[in-house]
Amino acid sequence: MAIKLNKQESTFRNELLFTADAKTIRIDNTLVNLFMLLKHEGIRPKQRTRRGDNVFIEIEKLKSIFQKLEENNELEGFNENPDAVELWLRTNLVNMVNRGNSEKEKISSLRPIHLESYRVRNVPNTRDYFTADQIYLMLGQNPVVKEDLRNFLAEGWDKTTNNLLNSKELDVDSLGILYLIKNVSPGFLESNTTLNKIKPLLTEQAELFCDDVRRLLVYKSKIPRNVLIDYLKTITSFHLSLYIHKVIYLLPKMIEAGTKEIVDDWSVVLDTTDNFESKISSIAIADAEKTYNSLYKYIKATFKINSVIQKLKLDESNSDSIEKAMDILKNEINKYEIKFETYWDIVYQEQDQEYKDLLSEMVKYETNYFDRYVELLLKVRGKYQHKSHIELLDSLSQKNSERGFLAQGRSKKHPRRYVLGTRLLEALVQIQVLHLEGNKFITQNLSVEELMNNLRNRYGLIINGLHEERFQSIDLHTHLAFKENVEAFKMKLRQIGFYNDLSDAYILQKVRPRYELS
Repeated sequence: MAIKLNKQESTFRNELLFTADAKTIRIDNTLVNLFMLLKHEGIRPKQRTRRGDNVFIEIEKLKSIFQKLEENNELEGFNENPDAVELWLRTNLVNMVNRGNSEKEKISSLRPIHLESYRVRNVPNTRDYFTADQIYLMLGQNPVVKEDLRNFLAEGWDKTTNNLLNSKELDVDSLGILYLIKNVSPGFLESNTTLNKIKPLLTEQAELFCDDVRRLLVYKSKIPRNVLIDYLKTITSFHLSLYIHKVIYLLPKMIEAGTKEIVDDWSVVLDTTDNFESKISSIAIADAEKTYNSLYKYIKATFKINSVIQKLKLDESNSDSIEKAMDILKNEINKYEIKFETYWDIVYQEQDQEYKDLLSEMVKYETNYFDRYVELLLKVRGKYQHKSHIELLDSLSQKNSERGFLAQGRSKKHPRRYVLGTRLLEALVQIQVLHLEGNKFITQNLSVEELMNNLRNRYGLIINGLHEERFQSIDLHTHLAFKENVEAFKMKLRQIGFYNDLSDAYILQKVRPRYELS
């Protein structure tokens, strides 16, 4: 379709709603860019332009750094084991695109295992599409947690002298990262940002993410650093997915209510059986279909918000503009009919004659010019945004991954459904076994029922829906489906070592912490 829109009209991303572009996201790229934001207080510094053969970072350049360090007597063993060092680099220290393809593979960045990892990266291959900005905004809801996370990630590095500190406390991979970057001058230029001026749309969801990060950091003296960072990666992707799921669900309701202060009643049923033909799968599939089918409502709602903010000249860097826009949409939009008639006429007159009739056909059922204008944006850009948001949801939900809570089979008989990956479950259990006693966290046993209730109340994840209002009038098949789901959930807990029901006594069947804190 060749209908012409200007740059502002074509823009969908609104950082007051959700900072990220709708693209396929690699969570490692998100973390690398988040580390940069944490280091530079929310600013994305621009990298100085480099010219010549040294522009792109390759494996051989990193190997040459280790060789130079050995020549300076800062480490030993490289010359005797160059193949082993290259294998270590490839496996543990760098992220790559097209890994395994000898002709196309390229380094994207160092792995996000230390705050300074971002300093060695090939920017075109490390795009996060502003997902790191969303995480940074969410961390801003609790500055203490943000600072604690920054300090944990920066362990072993003195930012003043650009030198290693007590390296005995770091794992070998983090040490490798620090030795690689210690003599690297990143060449960054400061740039402007509005990140520190705005707040997340869903403040309670952001606070929940901060609380999960806070709880994981309690383990920093108990869990190996690389394991804890893996938990943080899993939880970060999970919360990004949870956040956009809730924005998709809640934004149209907010506009209808005229305020963002509405009840968050989002929930989904998880299929924990790992069986596409399970009894519970049909319910988990229905919940996934509901989410993906509601994308057009969300896209239309976003175009409405964007149109009001842009055309009525509200402050695009002030979170209060969202509340103002919702109030206008609910109570005052008819006052701006002439203004939107003007904008409609401008768009209409800019089209070639063959598309003017098409435009009129598109909006023939709309009764006012604001609705015509929004419908035009939806018809022209909606299909692209719908496709892109499917990619966004799939990637943030870590589809078909043990980190994720979404799965899809190769056959049309097995559409998307919500699941519970074992690595995600492991991270969530580590969080749930912590109990705040006074001003410190301790670990405690939980019953399976308590754990399921916690996951439902904290995240909206339903494993046993027999007590849910929407399942009050269920048939025998649904009852058996939830019973099967609970048993599968117990099996998953056994697989990851948190649950062992050696006794028939219900009181002894507990989820037990892997790491004791008292």
